[in-house]
Amino acid sequence: MIKESSREHKIVKTSYVGIGTNILLALFKAIVGLVANSIAIVLDALNNLTDVLSSLITIIGAKLANRPADKGHPYGHGRIEYFSAIIIAFIVLAAGITSLIESAKKIINPEPSQYTYISVSIIAIAVVVKIVLGKYVTKVGKAVNSQALTASGADASFDAVISVATLISALIMMIWGISVDAWLGGLISIVIIKAGIKMVMSPINELIGRRIDAKLTKSIKMDVAAIQGVNGAYDLLLHNYGPEKMVGSVHIEIVDTLSASEIYTITKNVQRKIREKYNIFLTVGIYAINSKDKTALDMQEQIKTVIAKYKNIMQMHGLYIDRTLKIIQFDILVSFMEKDVVTLRQNVINGINEIFTDYDIEINIDRDITD
Repeated sequence: MIKESSREHKIVKTSYVGIGTNILLALFKAIVGLVANSIAIVLDALNNLTDVLSSLITIIGAKLANRPADKGHPYGHGRIEYFSAIIIAFIVLAAGITSLIESAKKIINPEPSQYTYISVSIIAIAVVVKIVLGKYVTKVGKAVNSQALTASGADASFDAVISVATLISALIMMIWGISVDAWLGGLISIVIIKAGIKMVMSPINELIGRRIDAKLTKSIKMDVAAIQGVNGAYDLLLHNYGPEKMVGSVHIEIVDTLSASEIYTITKNVQRKIREKYNIFLTVGIYAINSKDKTALDMQEQIKTVIAKYKNIMQMHGLYIDRTLKIIQFDILVSFMEKDVVTLRQNVINGINEIFTDYDIEINIDRDITD
């Protein structure tokens, strides 16, 4: 039997805590409800049993996501965790919608609520338990980067919020005889629905391919550029195959006088450093830059002057001039604000050809996909 990874073990262990807590809470409510002959408390106990579902989904998702890569899924099954988070988010969303509907019914057809000291005490205990459970599960979820576990923690926290609203309504009814539970329930339901939508969109954005965190991309580029022999790091691409699985590529600028063995050593140093620090495998591409040809260096300055005229060109890199073949090659990083990149590219080519009429201009367009 393959030993569970440390991350999977924490997710499963925390989910079991959630299952155990909800079962104990359900048993407690059921016993008190039967003794007190309160159908409301018994039904609330059944609601706690349904909360077990979120934890079970988290466990199943973690187990499936941790399966090793195979021929059909060469990058592993890590993205299954996002589907788990989506399912749990829909559970939260459904709870919010159901609560809103019931609150609306009570607003339209108000019915007096009956509360006892026993029911209020049970609600108070549930609030404390659910707050502690929600904070614990959410904390672990963030620590292990598990959206499913974080969503499960949020589910418990929202249960606590609903219970707080119920507790406040009960106390107001018992002390002043005023019923506010429908209005308060409706307000809380709207908050939960809004949070549920946000919870659904987060894993969906991961599956679609959201922009990678700027802090991470900037840090990787800085570390790559700091390696001896690297003059700059560009075109960083990162692909997410689960919360703990990323692969990608990067281009580095090196001087045009290096040997193949020197280039090989530099690329391996880049891969090793990024893998060890970030657990990310990068394929490394090469940009050669002119280093000794003074005429080519002077030409580069004139080309930079042309590029500077266009506000939506954020950066130029990989500039290399082959004076023997009469070719000028470089990449330009274009903002998403620019809608017509084809015309922009042609305008740049025309501008450079006005200065260097006998050169072929080869420009590759890069979009602003990472910071």
